[in-house]
Amino acid sequence: MAIIIAEHLTKVYPVAIKAPGLRGTLSHLFKRQYRQVEAVKDVSFEIQPGEMVGFLGPNGAGKTTTLKMLTGLIHPSSGTLQVADALPFRRERAFLEKITLVMGQKQQLLWDLPALDSLRINAAVYGIDDREFQRRVGELTDMLSLADKLTQPVRKLSLGERMKAELLAALLHQPKVLFLDEPTLGLDVNAQVSVREFLHSYNQHFDATILLTSHYMADITALCDRVLLIHQGQLIYDGALDALLDRFAPYRQVQLELERPVLAADLARYGEVKSLVGREVHLIIHREELTRSISALLSALPVLDLTITDPPIEEIIGRVFSDGVVL
Repeated sequence: MAIIIAEHLTKVYPVAIKAPGLRGTLSHLFKRQYRQVEAVKDVSFEIQPGEMVGFLGPNGAGKTTTLKMLTGLIHPSSGTLQVADALPFRRERAFLEKITLVMGQKQQLLWDLPALDSLRINAAVYGIDDREFQRRVGELTDMLSLADKLTQPVRKLSLGERMKAELLAALLHQPKVLFLDEPTLGLDVNAQVSVREFLHSYNQHFDATILLTSHYMADITALCDRVLLIHQGQLIYDGALDALLDRFAPYRQVQLELERPVLAADLARYGEVKSLVGREVHLIIHREELTRSISALLSALPVLDLTITDPPIEEIIGRVFSDGVVL
């Protein structure tokens, strides 16, 4: 049975309308008018236990609003929602012990205290005894490579170390459902890789379900086989990441190094010339034409090196959002 079930989930916010000038201010003060803004519109999906699902969308698409409804921080305007056999908005203790929400731009650790002190507070909140606390902290510390860091004041930790400590605090009660909103935001490449490796290990070790939003597509490609795409509050895709790439990337990028420069006109017959700088050529060739074009190209041109790659996933996802078509 699915661990997360959302059916026709909708969230509408009333937004006050204010005209400019003194008259508008007085009218706004004594007779306020509102317009209704649909942040999330009729969204339905299910997630099975142990799945790692990417949740993608441009800024303002409704990702964070959806996560807040899933965690019970806000009440949906309509639709039904069930997470870990509970109604999230009731915020019952049994439900809260099964979930966690990590937001890359927020922190729960006390800035001037060692992270270990904040972890002890969390342990007390969740009723974790000292022996079990030591075991869990030790296990997660090893997985996160945080040895000797938890006794330092949080303000003295690097951004990557601080994010790892935040993850440790959020996972101390060993939740089965993780809602992660930009967990690698602002981290350098090495720290991003470290967090991804930890999340993969946690998923494997605890069979945890993870719903992940990120603007770093490397997070999604490294962790998630399935993605949900939301655009202007509507779910426009729910399925395999590979299937999405195949549908919206019907071409391949071909990079060439030639023995001598050639004219763009001589290259156009093989594909779209994206760039031509000296002996370096970048072509765009449709998949169905790839074999024929490459064979003809190798026969006709003095090729020293050839590389065929998929287009960047950011470019593909960007095209999906610019089209805004429900799949």
